[in-house]
Amino acid sequence: MPLLGFGVYQNFTTRASVLEALRAGFRHVDSAQAYRNEAAVGEAVRDSGIDRGELFITTKCISKNHGYDSTLKGVDESLAKFGFEYIDLFLIHDPYSGSERRLATYRALQDARDAGKIRSIGVSNYGIKHLEEIADAKYDMPAVNQIELHPFCQQRPIVDYCREHSIVVQAYCPIMRGKMDHPIIQTIAQNHGRDAAQVLLRWSLQKGFVPLPKSATPERIRSNTQLYDFELEPEEMEQLDGLDRGKEGSISWNPVDAP
Repeated sequence: MPLLGFGVYQNFTTRASVLEALRAGFRHVDSAQAYRNEAAVGEAVRDSGIDRGELFITTKCISKNHGYDSTLKGVDESLAKFGFEYIDLFLIHDPYSGSERRLATYRALQDARDAGKIRSIGVSNYGIKHLEEIADAKYDMPAVNQIELHPFCQQRPIVDYCREHSIVVQAYCPIMRGKMDHPIIQTIAQNHGRDAAQVLLRWSLQKGFVPLPKSATPERIRSNTQLYDFELEPEEMEQLDGLDRGKEGSISWNPVDAP
């Protein structure tokens, strides 16, 4: 899995944006059934001329479609929309459907993986109790948990649990939907001659997360890949770590406490 992904949530020029992202060097694209742009992602992949095997494509099933049979049907529908023979990572998008349907959905994804339709199974917006539910069912633990993560919302107990159980943590909203005017973020950016988004993405990478920035602006898409020729100092990481506001720092739905 590439350590930097391109998110396409609420992207209304998906084909053009994904093509630009692939030209900029992204090889990991994060979509979802609920985004209604799987077909545009697939079209961009084909138009790019890049071999499918070099790319890592993710999609997700949202709670209203959870359940064993509906999930299997959804996997086939996603494959058809993408125009792919397989999907690299398939996530349960959220935990809102309740324990029974969550587990039925997970079991369906395991069967789809065994059938070669998907390569890896993961979850999104799962709290510790949702992850322990999978373990208690004696299912394989997810490869990934994708959650909201940035300096204001660090979700440390969930991150710690994932690390203890070798679950990769992907970070959505890593650049806080552009709300990056905090003086500490701006000062660190000035110290490195970088923009604030690059600082936040660099923080995420140095924390060991897989950030998923999204943008439809070509210049921003390109700048979001320019992260590997500088490093934040330990004291700068500590300053950013100190911005954590817990659940109050969330800027998205963040349903990790769903029953």
